Amino acid sequence: MKVAYISTCLPRECGIATFNQNLMRAINANFPQRKSLKQGGFVVALNDSESMEEYDYPEDVKYVIRQNHQKDYVCAAGFINASDADICILEHEFGIFGGDSGIYVLPLLNRLEKPLISILHTVLREPSYVQRVIIREIAEQSSKIIVMSRRAVEFLTTIYDVPAEKIQIIEHGVPDVEPAENNPIKNLGPFKNRRTLLTFGLLSRNKGLETVIKALPKIVAKHPDVMYVVLGNTHPGVIKNSGEEYRDHLKSLAASLGVDNHLSFINKFVSEDELVNYLSAAEVYVTPYLNQAQITSGTLSYAVGAGAAVVSTPYWHATELLADDRGRLFDFKNADALADIINELLEKDDVLKKLKENAFEYGLHLRWPVIGAEYIKVAQAACAKFDFSDKILKNSIVDPAVMPKFSLKHALRLTDDTGIVQHAKYGIPNLKEGYCLDDNSRALIMALMAYKQDKSEVAFELLPVYLSFIHYMQTDDGNFRNFLSFSRNYLDEIGSEDSFGRTIWALGYLINCAASNSYREFALELFHRSFRHFKALTHLRGMANTIIGVSLYLKVVPGDDGMVKELINLTGPLLDAYENNQSEDWQWFEEKMTYDNAILPLALLHSFEITGNERAREVALKTMAFLDKLTLSNGYLSPVGNDGWFYKGGSFPTFDQQAIETMAMVLMHFKAYEMFRKPKYMEKMFLSYKWFLGENTLRAPLYDHETKGCCDGLLPTGINRNQGAESTLAYLISHLTVLKAFEMDNESNKIGQFAESIK
Repeated sequence: MKVAYISTCLPRECGIATFNQNLMRAINANFPQRKSLKQGGFVVALNDSESMEEYDYPEDVKYVIRQNHQKDYVCAAGFINASDADICILEHEFGIFGGDSGIYVLPLLNRLEKPLISILHTVLREPSYVQRVIIREIAEQSSKIIVMSRRAVEFLTTIYDVPAEKIQIIEHGVPDVEPAENNPIKNLGPFKNRRTLLTFGLLSRNKGLETVIKALPKIVAKHPDVMYVVLGNTHPGVIKNSGEEYRDHLKSLAASLGVDNHLSFINKFVSEDELVNYLSAAEVYVTPYLNQAQITSGTLSYAVGAGAAVVSTPYWHATELLADDRGRLFDFKNADALADIINELLEKDDVLKKLKENAFEYGLHLRWPVIGAEYIKVAQAACAKFDFSDKILKNSIVDPAVMPKFSLKHALRLTDDTGIVQHAKYGIPNLKEGYCLDDNSRALIMALMAYKQDKSEVAFELLPVYLSFIHYMQTDDGNFRNFLSFSRNYLDEIGSEDSFGRTIWALGYLINCAASNSYREFALELFHRSFRHFKALTHLRGMANTIIGVSLYLKVVPGDDGMVKELINLTGPLLDAYENNQSEDWQWFEEKMTYDNAILPLALLHSFEITGNERAREVALKTMAFLDKLTLSNGYLSPVGNDGWFYKGGSFPTFDQQAIETMAMVLMHFKAYEMFRKPKYMEKMFLSYKWFLGENTLRAPLYDHETKGCCDGLLPTGINRNQGAESTLAYLISHLTVLKAFEMDNESNKIGQFAESIK
């Protein structure tokens, strides 16, 4: 069995790198025939530098990912898939991967074609939205999640909703070495003829070393031969930002308390053999972390494994590992309590000896070869059960069961008696930005769809709010303003052609499927008043939105010849634009693809449905195929990003991805399915919809299960966490469209079954 390890790697000074190297050795130790680490697999190393030459990696490192280079992660997945590795082991810590909270790791994991075991070194009790998303997605992609404490299991099951059967506890391994009989460390200055207190690890302010220094005066008063040794370099991130400021602060604190002669720093990164000797030479090992939020501590595990007498603050890992008299606990920042415990241990040799014996005995089952054997069992089980075709099927299946329950909760939060508020800060309405016609027109469509879906009284009550807003924004000559302040003052005289077209779409939809006659009559009045402005439209998307509204109107008023003529006139410029810009390798309406792209072929489908114009159908299908090839060919939707647009002959902009792009894709494929009843359109519609749920470039869901809103976009570093009206309405309309498609599909199946039964 060969393993691909995804981790930081020595000589980079990092606790994860040390852990991974020990795990590799521990697994190999269970295969005596292996002569070197590389026979057991290889490492995909995470680099915190742009330079590939920053670290002199060992030969078992076969691929390097630059932390902040998104493409490196995707390429790494390809490298692993093409390798002879049987399984992957991921060492996960938020800070070692790129993007918001390390979100760049998700596309790598999603593309793996090997079974995956993930080791979580941090499980937060209060994760951010993105951190929770990341852990849930890692769990989804993993055959097994490994944690090192019972508290971590509790958090994963209750906070992250990870199934308990997917989680396994394997404690942190410790060195499989015995202390030297003639320990050379005891001859070092800080240890010779001293009773030494020891702390080791990378230095940073969260370690709480001040507490030990503040306890020293009380300890030294009774035991003047005590020396407190701090072993380890300053954390590289701390060095980069503030140099040795923390170490200097500790020295100054000791001097001010008159104990500077009882404090010694050994500023180096030691080998494990050396570390065991340091731990054996010390009387007491101290971990004075400042708060309980430490789910795993490698340094604590090493101290117990070496049979040290450990005194610690009661952080999560310590309360478990030091139970049953394997150590002593004192409260956070309580220097007096620490001093009392240290003094007692130094005065009572029998108590000190018993602590050490208990720790050493427990540490025997933590030794790395034993831990390695546990990982081998997990890996063998994962390989035996893994079937990549299951992953392919899961990603491609069209299944309404994966859809969240429909909820208007966030739409209601954004809506007041004026209309729907345009923007939000996270999930909270941003009243400073006021309202816009675009969103209230979308909201009218959404509320109508929701009412049609299940006769929702809540949705029905929203209709007059949004319709009234549209009426308020219509000018005396039938045009529309777009922006309104929260104080209900107009902010423009004439809105954009896009907002005009979207409003005609909403009015056409209301006329087509009004929830009451009075609403239809009101919509007809607003619609006809705006008619004179149809001819003035010059922008393709304004025309396209208007075409959809007119087509919906003509479905219920087919005898309006003037409106049919106007529909033909509006369709012409789209067809002309296609003829003027298309080429063999560029089947599009313009020399660039910008925003709301699928609206253009969608409009031609609507136009063809009413006019029977075969050229409209032909162009719609060609441009749909071109758009699909660009955005769906990776097996998930990656719409044209707003960060630069996609120019003919240029590079495809991946970010900033917007929800309205996805909604347009869903609507386009739904319309094609409705008209042609080909399963491929249903599949593409559902694949597009799943963009909201995490089937996207970053493998990050934009739909928020807590607020029932939708995040505003997919950025290069993660998710835009604001949840405004545009994105939320795009999600809700897409969701309702998919439900409608499933109903339509079920009806077709029932009709087919009935026809078959009466043959």
